[in-house]
Amino acid sequence: MLDINFIRENAEKVKKATKAKGFDENIVDELLKVYEEFISKQREWENLNHLVTVNSARFLLLVKKGLDYARTSKEGKGLLKDAEDLKERRSQAWKEIVKLKPIKDTLAYKIPNIFADDVPIGKDESENKVVRKWGEPTKFDFEPKDHVALGKSLGIIDSETASKVTGTRFTYLKGDAVLLQNALYQFAVSLLTNEKELKKIAEKTEKGYSFKAFIPIAPPLFINPVVYEKMARLSPETEIERYAIPRDNQYLIGSAEHTLGPMHMDQTLDEKDLPVRYFAFTPAFRREAGSYGKDTKGILRLHQFDKIEMESFTDSKNGLNEQNFFVGIQEYLMQSLEIPYQVVAICTGDMGSPDYRQIDIESWMPGENKYRETHTSDYMTDYQSRRLGTKVKNENGETEFAHMNDATAFAIGRTIIAILENYQQKDGSVLIPKVLQKYLGKDRITPKS
Repeated sequence: MLDINFIRENAEKVKKATKAKGFDENIVDELLKVYEEFISKQREWENLNHLVTVNSARFLLLVKKGLDYARTSKEGKGLLKDAEDLKERRSQAWKEIVKLKPIKDTLAYKIPNIFADDVPIGKDESENKVVRKWGEPTKFDFEPKDHVALGKSLGIIDSETASKVTGTRFTYLKGDAVLLQNALYQFAVSLLTNEKELKKIAEKTEKGYSFKAFIPIAPPLFINPVVYEKMARLSPETEIERYAIPRDNQYLIGSAEHTLGPMHMDQTLDEKDLPVRYFAFTPAFRREAGSYGKDTKGILRLHQFDKIEMESFTDSKNGLNEQNFFVGIQEYLMQSLEIPYQVVAICTGDMGSPDYRQIDIESWMPGENKYRETHTSDYMTDYQSRRLGTKVKNENGETEFAHMNDATAFAIGRTIIAILENYQQKDGSVLIPKVLQKYLGKDRITPKS
C-alpha cells in the first residue's frame, strides 16, 4: 500500500493513478476523510489519557492526607467525578478508533500503486507500447502448424485425456515435452546461479551494477489469505481468479512470487546484503475466470501450469535498475533460444494494482501469426513491503521499506509453444534449440510412428 502521508501530500497524483488503473478515484477522498477522523480520535484519546493521568496524580496527593479525606473532601469528590467522566470519554474515543481503523485500512488497501513516468496511459492491452524488437518473425516454405497439432502428432501433449480425468484447461505433458521442460529449468538454473554470466547482463543494465546470483528456493504452494492480501495479490476483485481451500483457510498460489515475496515479512534486511535474489520452479494455479472463452485449446492458458519465477529485494535507489536487470535476463534467455520477441511497456489500464512499472516480453507464435506474452516483469516499489513489514537498514541505522521486483524466467508451457512452433520442420519434426540440446541429448523431436 502507499504511505498515508504520501497520499495526503500528493492526493491529486494518487487520484490520477487510481483512475488510470481503472479504479474509483473517489476512494482517495474517502480514505483521507476517514484518516482525518481517525487521527482526530487518536489525538482525543491521547489527550484524555493524559488528563486521566494528571487527575490520578492529583488524587494521590490528597491520599497523602488520608484515604478518607481524599474520598470525602470537596476536592477529592470532584477529582473522582472527573476521573469517571474522563475514563468514559476515553473509552468512547477508543471505541471510535477501533471502529475507524479497519475502515481506514480497507480503503488504504484498495488504492493502487502510482506508476512510473514512462508507463503508457491507456485503458487496456490495446494501448500497450512496443519498446523494441529482437529477431524477425520465423518464415517457412510450408504451412506451419500450431502447437496443438504439433503436440498431437509428436505425441507429447494430451489435453483430451486430461479433460476426462480433471476437466478442461488441464493437460498431460508427455515424453519429450517433459524432457524439454526439464531442459528449460536446467538452462535457467545455469544462468541464475552463474555470476560470470549475470555480470555481463548487469553491466548492460548499469556499469558496476550488482551481479549477485539468485538463491534457489522450493516454496510452499499454499498461502494463507492474510499474507495473500499483504502481497496485494488477493482482493475482492481478484479472489475469483484464485483457487481457495475453505476447509483449511488456504489458497493455492497463482505464481511462485506469492510465497517468495513474504519470506522476509516483519524482518529488516541489512543494506550490505542487498540485493537479495531468489528463484523458484513451481506449479501455478489460476481460474482464468476473466478469459471469457479465449485460448481454450492447447496449453497457452491453463488452470495449472509450471513457471520459473524470480523475486528480489533492494533499496529504493536500485529498484528500477533491478527491474531492468530482470528484463535483461529474460531477453538473454529468449535470445539464447533464438526465438523472436518484442519488449512491451504495459499501460496503466492493463497493469496490476501493486505495479509501479510492468514490462512484458511477447514471443512470436507462428501458429497464431502474432506475438503472445511469455514473460512479465513487475516492479512494485515499496507497495508490497509496506504491507509485509519488510525493511532495509543502512549503515547509519536508518530504515526504509524494501523495494520488491518479481519476473518470469520461463513460463514453461508458453515457452514450449514458442519452441514447437518456431522450430517445426516440413517433415513434422521439431528441432531443439542449440542451447538446450545438451540437456536433452538430442537435436530434434520426431513424430510418433
